[in-house]
Amino acid sequence: MELREIECFLVLAEEIHFRRTAERLHLSAPRVSQTIRLLERQVGAPLFERTSRRVRLTSLGEQFYREMRPAYQELHRAFERVASAAREVDGLLRLGFLGSAANELTADILGRFQARHPGCRVTMSEVRCADPLGPLRAGDVDMLITRLPVHEEDLTVGPVLLSEPRMLAVPVGHPFARRESVSVEDLAEETVVDVAGPAPDYWWEFHAPTRTPSGKQIQRGPAVATFQELLAQISTGLGVSPVVESVSRYHARPDVSLVPIRDLPDSEVALVWRTNAETALLRAFASVAAEVTAEAGRALIRSTA
Repeated sequence: MELREIECFLVLAEEIHFRRTAERLHLSAPRVSQTIRLLERQVGAPLFERTSRRVRLTSLGEQFYREMRPAYQELHRAFERVASAAREVDGLLRLGFLGSAANELTADILGRFQARHPGCRVTMSEVRCADPLGPLRAGDVDMLITRLPVHEEDLTVGPVLLSEPRMLAVPVGHPFARRESVSVEDLAEETVVDVAGPAPDYWWEFHAPTRTPSGKQIQRGPAVATFQELLAQISTGLGVSPVVESVSRYHARPDVSLVPIRDLPDSEVALVWRTNAETALLRAFASVAAEVTAEAGRALIRSTA
């Protein structure tokens, strides 16, 4: 027995008319008749008497109506209570972030979100570059500010918060440090610091290519697990690494220079969450983030016009 069959029976019991029942349920009259016949076969006896002039409940149909209608109404009330709770935006949002992906906009997003939803509390925790998606999948955070690309079937990619140029981090005395820019082909002459971790291969390949556009292999050096370890390896001359422009603001070091990479695509930062764990709280935060990002983009256009 299906809920749609019960609904069809209850409406017909009230309307005692197939056409009016069909109109209320947005069905065809033959479909209503078919559904009632199926329900009667499951019950094992007629629930309605039908003639060419009228339709009326049988005694068994009247009993079925008396017992089923309160249960059906309570089912709907339970659904509405749960749906209402799902629409409420309150509680704790555990927000993870990957390094400088938590950019200048994050404070504006958090401020507006908490002003709009004062019943919410947000905590922030950093995730390691070696495993940028692990804490999200493990349920340690509810939502992640991370760098794209993310092509995982179980994860939803929300609004893009920013896009920024790619840079090459080199020791301060490195020959590249005196250049205006470098190309990916130049990396074939260098050792790129490796990062050990379970991040998807396509994610690593985007952020630190293993081959140049012409097909030359890019040598990998010692593996690190954190971004600070990566900078330490670079500062001591053990390798170089592609990074992003915001590293110059959030992780500036006197022993590391940043040089623009002219032929790598910009790095985008977005919100990501587990698809099967989406809630009104996550949707509300993503909506505020999209608002703030759009306003920041319009302000930037005005300032450069």
